[in-house]
Amino acid sequence: MGEMNIEFNVNGKQVRVSAEPNKTLLYVLRGNLGLTGTKDGCSSGDCGACVVMLDGRPVNSCMVLGPQVEGSSVVTIEGLASNGELHPLQRTFGETWAFQCGFCTPGMLVSCYALLELNDHPSREEILTAIAGNFCRCTGYQAVIKAVEQAAAELRAAKGGAGND
Repeated sequence: MGEMNIEFNVNGKQVRVSAEPNKTLLYVLRGNLGLTGTKDGCSSGDCGACVVMLDGRPVNSCMVLGPQVEGSSVVTIEGLASNGELHPLQRTFGETWAFQCGFCTPGMLVSCYALLELNDHPSREEILTAIAGNFCRCTGYQAVIKAVEQAAAELRAAKGGAGND
């Protein structure tokens, strides 16, 4: 199979890569672009370690072929920080110890980021639904819920909404 050019936006930067049409977005991100924060946990869409934002929606990058992102916008774990500052989720994950081995953390963070992009005051059930596709062998998910709640409160406060309720 011959390679083809794929042009898309990743983490705010327009890129053009050459890849075989049967290569997944996960492979393109890690292999072609060196964005190794996105993890390959299962290659079958079951674990959530490879979740990225594709045109504003969380997707398992192992289930998307590279050519499918032509003209699209992708945000990886590397794209959550801004101007050298961690996203509140990244910081609160650290503060609450919402990770242990860290392998699932990038996908978990992106899934939670997707939730907070749509809902800055999620309920416990909404948080659990948002991370339902993210498998973690190390935690009991309670610290993840706490981290999302804390980050949501910070984001609301930054917008001028209720900070701690």
